[in-house]
Amino acid sequence: MMSVEACPVWEAHQEGESPAEVSLGSQVLESLIRNPLFIVPLQDVSKRLSLPMDIRLPPEFLQKLQLESPELPKPLSRMSRRASLSDIGFGKLETYVKLDKLGEGTYATVFKGRSKLTENLVALKEIRLEHEEGAPCTAIREVSLLKNLKHANIVTLHDLIHTERSLTLVFEYLDSDLKHYLDHCGNLMSMHNVKVFMFQLLRGLSYCHRRKILHRDLKPQNLLINEKGEGRLGLARAKSVPTKTYSNEVVTLWYRPPDVLLGSTEYSTPIDMWGVGCIHYEMATGRPMFPGSTVKEELHLIFRLLGEYPVSCHQRTSVGSLFPTSPSGCHRYRLDTDGIDLLTSLPLYEAKSRISAEEALRHPYFGPLGERVHQLPDTASIFSLKEIQLQKDPGYRGSPSQEEVLLSPGLVL
Repeated sequence: MMSVEACPVWEAHQEGESPAEVSLGSQVLESLIRNPLFIVPLQDVSKRLSLPMDIRLPPEFLQKLQLESPELPKPLSRMSRRASLSDIGFGKLETYVKLDKLGEGTYATVFKGRSKLTENLVALKEIRLEHEEGAPCTAIREVSLLKNLKHANIVTLHDLIHTERSLTLVFEYLDSDLKHYLDHCGNLMSMHNVKVFMFQLLRGLSYCHRRKILHRDLKPQNLLINEKGEGRLGLARAKSVPTKTYSNEVVTLWYRPPDVLLGSTEYSTPIDMWGVGCIHYEMATGRPMFPGSTVKEELHLIFRLLGEYPVSCHQRTSVGSLFPTSPSGCHRYRLDTDGIDLLTSLPLYEAKSRISAEEALRHPYFGPLGERVHQLPDTASIFSLKEIQLQKDPGYRGSPSQEEVLLSPGLVL
């Protein structure tokens, strides 16, 4: 997942060193100067540097190297690798052009930008540094986790820029997220597309959970989507386990499990599975599962739907409770039997009873996607399989109204 543009933070495969250390270095410079009769192809330089093939090496860097050598030296020191990456432009603010402001939070501002090295769009997360406090622990945690995660369904961290006033994280740019996607299709997704996005969400989450990393903030806004429909998890609040306790102020209210709402600070990977269930429901129905505006209201909505806590800890939610009947008596839900079975195995009071991400990926609900989706390398997109494609969503402008489609005989079970 960590693409080659992920220079200073991407981990190289040789000698256990990070991409911040992958470069030609001083040894290469010496050999190039000593051997002026041979020209090294640009693709060989890019390969040696573990850089993307579309990167534009600065003219000054090429001139410095002269690009002349019959062969490149084998082992490179860490110091020389860092030096050459800096020469190319990685780790420098001037390598990136700010275009638009995308959002601002308490500690960080996110900009849409462009890399001068590849001309590709990037997202620049600029974290303000306090003179006496230094980098926030959340930023350090985000970097330390992301730099080791290489997966097609986890957002790519390309570069890291540290200055006296800010710490800038350079991410791949994705122009949408699941929340915008739902809005764009009128909150009425194709049920096939629900399955595709659900699989990608679980695939990225399973990869994290296998490495003892919790997401802790699952919501539609944190499943980023590109123009191909590839979903990527953002991990701003991710945390590794085990540690003794955590804050109970994690996970946006609508997607927060009741044990956390009630103050629990000891939890593990099942905390994320509650949020997965809420997102699955929202994609299938077009409305949030528990849209409370306060903790009290959120708990009330959960208790009303799932029953009294903790009496109902071992019980699954009934289909009738999840999907109220319409005035005509038809159940207003579009999930098939397998979809209902998966959904009802997620929002359970007892955390250890919730299905795991790994188990969920093997659920019969995903059977129509085929067996090959389970055989892909971690860094391969499911859309690399020709049989996996998104369908047109029925909720686009010009389609029948949501109420009409939900109640149409062809979609009601």
